[in-house]
Amino acid sequence: MSERLNQRPAPDAVFNQTPQMDAVDLFSTDAGLCDALSRECATEGAAELQRIGTELGDPRNAELARLANQYPPVWKSFDPRGHRVDRIDFHPAWHALMDGIVARGFHASPWEKPEGRRRARGHVIRAAGYLMQARVEQGTLCPTTMTYGAVPAMQKDEWLAREWIPRIVSREYDPRDVPIAGKCGALIGMGMTEKQGGSDVRANTTRAVQGADGSYRLTGHKWFYSAPQCDAHLVLAYASDQASRDQGLSCFFVPRFEPDGAKNAVHVQRLKDKVGNRSNASSEVEFHAAWAHRLGEPGRGVPTILEMGTYTRLDCVIGTAGMMREAVVQAIHHARHRASFGATLVDHPLMQTVLADLAIESEAATALALRLARAFDGGNDSASGAVIDGADDEVETLFRRLMTSASKFWVCKRGPELAAEAMEVLGGNGYVEEGPLARIYREMPVNSIWEGSGNIMCLDVLRTLAKSSRSRDVILSALASQRGRHAAFDAAFERFAARLAAHAYDEASARSLVRSLVTLEQAALLLQSDSNLMGDAFCATRLEVDARWGGVYGDAVASFDARGVIDRAWPE
Repeated sequence: MSERLNQRPAPDAVFNQTPQMDAVDLFSTDAGLCDALSRECATEGAAELQRIGTELGDPRNAELARLANQYPPVWKSFDPRGHRVDRIDFHPAWHALMDGIVARGFHASPWEKPEGRRRARGHVIRAAGYLMQARVEQGTLCPTTMTYGAVPAMQKDEWLAREWIPRIVSREYDPRDVPIAGKCGALIGMGMTEKQGGSDVRANTTRAVQGADGSYRLTGHKWFYSAPQCDAHLVLAYASDQASRDQGLSCFFVPRFEPDGAKNAVHVQRLKDKVGNRSNASSEVEFHAAWAHRLGEPGRGVPTILEMGTYTRLDCVIGTAGMMREAVVQAIHHARHRASFGATLVDHPLMQTVLADLAIESEAATALALRLARAFDGGNDSASGAVIDGADDEVETLFRRLMTSASKFWVCKRGPELAAEAMEVLGGNGYVEEGPLARIYREMPVNSIWEGSGNIMCLDVLRTLAKSSRSRDVILSALASQRGRHAAFDAAFERFAARLAAHAYDEASARSLVRSLVTLEQAALLLQSDSNLMGDAFCATRLEVDARWGGVYGDAVASFDARGVIDRAWPE
């Protein structure tokens, strides 16, 4: 007995702990992302993305992420002499992260026009980079995404296109709180919801009154005013013209400074104390006759700002896919190095089932995110008029209209469950702040809530199906093209097509319908891979009726190559 005790490690010895991951290329080690890029015909971006993946995989970025979240932004309402400043002070790590984001063009690269033409597959290439950025830190993605989404609406306005867009597409991050005329770069935020209404913006009470010069003055409040440090925000308010005639709910461009250089009367009341997204400043504000420029037609505020919302919903899908990927990598890395009951965790059959199921979900989310981004590129290069791969712009537009909301619902719902399961793989080591999983776990729900909750997304899918039979035909045609690759896919497709044909769904069953739609699209994408591994595994675990899938990760009764899936997800 004493000999056995003497053979044990000393009580203060450290062993059987998972080592820190070294620098890694986030792009080349992600087979699912590389496959998706190829599938969406965007391999010309591979070299650039590998460079970005190497940069982001440097452990110094993980340290910046830690610092930015450990030291959240601080609001300063007044300067020492009593002047109202409403300044948000960030830790230097935040600015370092934002500097990298802007330099890589994640805030606006698809809108750059080198040599007078739009970059082919610009949204797909940006999506791949944004996904990798989401693995590193998430709070900085808020102003990044809103700036990206604001450009299409702003480009239609002559003044904004001339004075603001060149600074927005700049690759120079300029955090100075000064008028736009003196800045090298600009970022855009958004303010929609008020105390009395979240998704129901018709309940808004903020008013905009037109002045003699055509500009407006806003009076009211916003309950969520995202990234108040941004140079300007898109805001919804009920407008009236100079004759006090009602113009309806309209969209307004509200800059930090008025045209004469005076600080605009947008007064921050407090910063939100959020569950996650700690590095990012979210605020409550009041407008005290704040200067505003109407964007879009009067009374068309919701469609105008929802054009921005369509792009930000895309980013909710991409960002969630990125966080999923990081959670899976962390879980597999831990399981390969942690021993338990006489073997490493990854060698236990039940753990293999769980890890493989997480990896399947992650790759399916990545595949869907990049496919959705391709729909934003459309079938044509709009500048040159050249058709890309024979794709049809109408088909891509209809796909985007239906699948953006559907994808946001399903992927963003699956994210929190995946993060919790990955955290559980690490046990107590996952439930502490030293690693990224706790931050990812807290971050996941925001993408489901932001830009429309799950129910709003599902109702949007129902409205699209009701308005456009062509949308239904487009998605069925795309899915039908993959029949014959897997028996479970074929059977699931027939059930779904019959349900659509019979209109066998209503508001109460909308979530079930959207789940079927998205999982079929994910299966169709994975079945197109050169390897049958992921497509077969997805169909076996998600579409087989007898698999009884849907409870928790790892509970599907299905036969597939779990170890092969794990090794593909994170090569040893």
